Amino acid sequence: MSVSDPIADMLTKIRNAASAGHESVDVPSSKMKWEIISILKSEGYIKNFKKMTQEGAGNIRVFLKYDDKESSVIHGIERVSTPGRRVYLGYKSLPRVFNGYGTLIVSTSKGIITGKAAGESQVGGELICKVW
Repeated sequence: MSVSDPIADMLTKIRNAASAGHESVDVPSSKMKWEIISILKSEGYIKNFKKMTQEGAGNIRVFLKYDDKESSVIHGIERVSTPGRRVYLGYKSLPRVFNGYGTLIVSTSKGIITGKAAGESQVGGELICKVW
């Protein structure tokens, strides 16, 4: 099955699995997805992740994180830049997500980093997604 936007597909799988209360979700692997998921882990939105290989096809298993009340730590995850509408901003124009409580993931010349790190490094780039 061909997917026109694999990043949006991954974010949708994570969002749906979190709202359904699943323990984990498998997404097809790529270097960019690996970087985005590693940022989600470092920011505390997921428990863990690991690479799974099945018959040559690589997947990433994402273990979702829930709070004490069994509700997902990820309240929202939204794709900003799409294949049909790319969104690029300089470091001075990077928006804050939920007044600083969320995380912006940006693809820069220094790699895929958070919006906060992009502001500190003074690099702009393509806005990948917002997580809160």
